[in-house]
Amino acid sequence: MTTQQQLAKNAHENILKVTDSEKKKYGTMAHKLPILIRTAGLAQALAFVQARGSEAQHKLLDHLAQTINIQGISDKDGLTKASREAALSQYIFLTRRVMDALVWYKRFTESILRVTARDADDEVDQLEAESTAETVGG
Repeated sequence: MTTQQQLAKNAHENILKVTDSEKKKYGTMAHKLPILIRTAGLAQALAFVQARGSEAQHKLLDHLAQTINIQGISDKDGLTKASREAALSQYIFLTRRVMDALVWYKRFTESILRVTARDADDEVDQLEAESTAETVGG
């Protein structure tokens, strides 16, 4: 099996484990995480999601850690630790592998969970509006 086939297989199996109540937040993060990684870098993006994310978003990080299939990385904690401690060449490899896996998560999020990039944008707009209202009102 090629690396891409293995990533696709693992992502598909993990997407099928997402519950109805987790779909929206999981799917939204599957669409937004690649953007966060490109703008802030892998270590910062993972730390952000781990610190502020919901249980569904933490589940995505756990699934990513399992999907990339790198020795010593089995869950979100191992993934974030590896991103913080990796040498430059390892960090670049890790970032590429995570981004490759996220392509499959985005595809299956749309086809199986029915959460599109547009839904993800709507969710972000709603969160920004709520945040602004809290800041102005609070």
